[in-house]
Amino acid sequence: MEDEQNEDNGTISEEGSEDEDGAEDEEIGDEEKVKETYLPGQPIEEGEELVCDESAYIMLHTAETGSPCLSFDIIRDPLGDNRTDFPVTTYIVAGTQSMKTVTNKVLIMKMSNLHKTCNDDDESTDEEEDEEQPEIKPNLDTAVLPHFGAVNRIRMTFVNEVPLASTWSDTGKVHIWDLTKPLQAVNDHRQLEQYSKTSSTMKPLYTFSGHLSEGFAMDWCPTQPGVLATGDCRNNIHVWKPQEAGLWHVEQRPYLGHSGSVEDIQWSPNEANVFASCSIDKSIRIWDARVDPSKACMLTCNNAHTSDVNVIHWNRNEPFIVSGGDDAKLCVWDLRQFQTKKPVATFKHHTAPITSVEWHPTDGTVFASTGEDDQVALWDLSVEKDDESREEDLKDLPPQLLFIHQGQKELKELHWHPQVPGLVITTSLTGFNVFKTISV
Repeated sequence: MEDEQNEDNGTISEEGSEDEDGAEDEEIGDEEKVKETYLPGQPIEEGEELVCDESAYIMLHTAETGSPCLSFDIIRDPLGDNRTDFPVTTYIVAGTQSMKTVTNKVLIMKMSNLHKTCNDDDESTDEEEDEEQPEIKPNLDTAVLPHFGAVNRIRMTFVNEVPLASTWSDTGKVHIWDLTKPLQAVNDHRQLEQYSKTSSTMKPLYTFSGHLSEGFAMDWCPTQPGVLATGDCRNNIHVWKPQEAGLWHVEQRPYLGHSGSVEDIQWSPNEANVFASCSIDKSIRIWDARVDPSKACMLTCNNAHTSDVNVIHWNRNEPFIVSGGDDAKLCVWDLRQFQTKKPVATFKHHTAPITSVEWHPTDGTVFASTGEDDQVALWDLSVEKDDESREEDLKDLPPQLLFIHQGQKELKELHWHPQVPGLVITTSLTGFNVFKTISV
């Protein structure tokens, strides 16, 4: 794709393009290679190579930006829910982590023409028609906002149909941005050209400087539009409430309870004033925002993990929270039994700290995880153990493990698309992956 504005616009491509296939065919020649399933951690013998099995994907695309984006969020769009047709269009907002403070940006991206993965086994119903059709390549349009400081985390919401993004800067400030103009720009090339001339002057809608340090924890309340919670590395949590004229009232008294950095925050999907948090102090806490901040911690599970608790996510359909820690474990907590301080399920598949977890938006038993072991794992709690039907080399894997996706380095975050069932987007030091598997 030709860059529209700057080096952070990036490119998007489809895995298994004709050029890649041609190179592979030339290398293989007439020799027939035996395909074997590779499990993370297995040694790779001399002469062996790892090749993506595209038959396991319905769709697989990669995208790169000039600077790595280690946090992003998916923007809901007016194209409809439960979309199953191809090509796919998706909108995301991401924040860069550039070494130079003044060169960081918020990127609003439109990924379009995302086609299904073409497998060798696919049969065309009309080969002649396919030959005549020109190849439609995936497209990436990007609008930028200047951001002072690297973006530790970014989250998206709508308030009165206005698209808003909140960003945690490594300068210790939290900003709120109106994305109306950049979203309009990525939908119209003429507007994008005009927008690029003035984007450098764009300012945040609101900025809070009351945190005592930088942070990562951040979440918009899904039941109260405009209500935000942010947590910093000095163990403080602040709750924001929207006011008139694009302003917010931020409770100056922090919610106190953690004894270390607050790593993640999640609002309850159905109780307006309840949120959860996790920390490097190994604990997960449940809070009631209606109570005085010094007394608002209602439930605490100390030693939820054996080391830092990095991430949590609240199930939208069932009373479950999933957590991931530096101990590489995934724990599922039933909130009806939270006082027992024991998870209802624990999975030890990852071999390095967990960096992201998220429940499927509509299937209450499915979730995904990423780790510093460069794995994306898809899980289904409803699957039961069945040794008889499993292959010998897979018997040591948890039966709930549906799928392992690899190929990215230093994975940081993943999200399920709320409007395209089964679509997963991940970000890492080496860029974005957009994929849909045959498993979910």
